[in-house]
Amino acid sequence: MKRNKGFTLVELMIVVAIIAILAAIAYPSYQGAIRDARRGVAEADLVELAGFMERYYTTNSKYTDTAGAPPALPFGTSPQEGTTVFYDLSVATPSSTAFTLTATPTGPQASDYCGTLSLDSTNTKNPAVSGCW
Repeated sequence: MKRNKGFTLVELMIVVAIIAILAAIAYPSYQGAIRDARRGVAEADLVELAGFMERYYTTNSKYTDTAGAPPALPFGTSPQEGTTVFYDLSVATPSSTAFTLTATPTGPQASDYCGTLSLDSTNTKNPAVSGCW
């Protein structure tokens, strides 16, 4: 009697089902890791801009220009390079003695549970939700 070699259709369907279950579990975790990485880049960009604001203050003895407006930031989006923008960066509520930098999520990052990130001149980070900073 000649024996056929190979897999049966049932065996192949079981393998496909296992792969589908693993993918259904792994994909949301992967998306969460991508969101966290994008947020980390925005946080690093906020820290870099805070350093820029401190250097501006060292040179000018205030965080605003002569008209009371914030200085022009060296970059206004995060990431700094590339064509896809995940955060818009800006200076909110500047005064001569204090500033608040904000990173507002846009595009694919808009659904991030942390929402708008901010960092002020006293190094206060918001939101204070666990896992956001």
